[in-house]
Amino acid sequence: MPIRYIDQIKDLKGKRVFIRVDFNVPQDEKGNITEDTRIVAALPTIKYAMEQGAKVILASHLGRPKGEKNKKYSIAPASKRLSQLLEKKVVQAPDCFGPEVDKLVNAMKPGDVLMLENLRFYPGEENNDKAFAKSIANGAEIYVNDAFAVSHRAHASVEAITKVIPVVAAGFLMKNEMTFFDRAMHNPVHPLVAVLGGAKVSGKLEVLETLVNKVDKIVIGGGMAFTFLKAMGYAVGKSLVEDELIPTAKKIMDKAKKRGVTFYLPVDCVIANSFDPKATNFIATVQEIPEGWMALDIGPASAALFSAALRDAKTVIWNGPMGVFEMDAFARGTFSMAESIANSYATTIIGGGDTDAAVHKAGVADKVSYISTGGGAFLELLEGKVLPGVKALNVK
Repeated sequence: MPIRYIDQIKDLKGKRVFIRVDFNVPQDEKGNITEDTRIVAALPTIKYAMEQGAKVILASHLGRPKGEKNKKYSIAPASKRLSQLLEKKVVQAPDCFGPEVDKLVNAMKPGDVLMLENLRFYPGEENNDKAFAKSIANGAEIYVNDAFAVSHRAHASVEAITKVIPVVAAGFLMKNEMTFFDRAMHNPVHPLVAVLGGAKVSGKLEVLETLVNKVDKIVIGGGMAFTFLKAMGYAVGKSLVEDELIPTAKKIMDKAKKRGVTFYLPVDCVIANSFDPKATNFIATVQEIPEGWMALDIGPASAALFSAALRDAKTVIWNGPMGVFEMDAFARGTFSMAESIANSYATTIIGGGDTDAAVHKAGVADKVSYISTGGGAFLELLEGKVLPGVKALNVK
């Protein structure tokens, strides 16, 4: 799909450039940002626009304020953090549009940066309302989408706004996301290995059905593995199972077998008598999970098996932890996978908030080829879908 990027726009000087960023970042109870990866990821695009003399208008959502103004969800802390990173004052607007915002926009000089307030303070954002899009555009002449993580949603600042601003483009973060994804899925170096984890099969059903046609190996961990293990006839105690998806799990495994895709499942696991960080736990093979016990992590033999599966990989995609890594007792499997992927010789691409957090917690983030800023958007690309936010940038 032909997309124009910000550095392909000839003249930004003096122009109002609206950049949709994703500053939906975690904060503590006092409003201090605890993790700023998404803000840092947007810096190259913002700095480029500033250096070209653009008047930069930034917009993002934060949390789920449900279309109402709520100070708890103000974007101001993100604006403050951006000021620190840019070493330049970022003006925080009191709203997304209106007379006060008009004054601030009209007073902007080339190289200035203005941050609009949380877009989701208005229902028009999530309703993809064109009138709302025109209001938040604030007279911008150029629109740049650098918010990959929300580009799977047809919201006003992602889709409708491309119909009210004459020139549209993607930022450098979006370019990186699409380039690495294309390298992984459309033009991969084989063997291509997909590693999937997390709690449920249902959230990744379409992903699995797409991947089984493209990859050489599939590694399944996390809670979702136990639906597949039960489909194979194992008793899995109180482990998380989606019984209604057992027939689908069987079909996916059958399809993998017919296509010659090697399908890896855990051979042992860390089991506990309750979902509690202090619960009694021990290691058991998947054939020996007692009734009333639940598996909350993959075991050491599974970690070794999965690591061996990656040894000849040339491209690895990973989404979803191997266990409940937020609890120390059940974190070893996820950290082991993070280290195995980081130490592989493959191009390694990681997507999803939990997986991102796990890689950082394991201390190996700098060894991964690319960490996507998107969770839902990353999964939808894996499913083979065209993201609304990307489609809207199509140069006709």
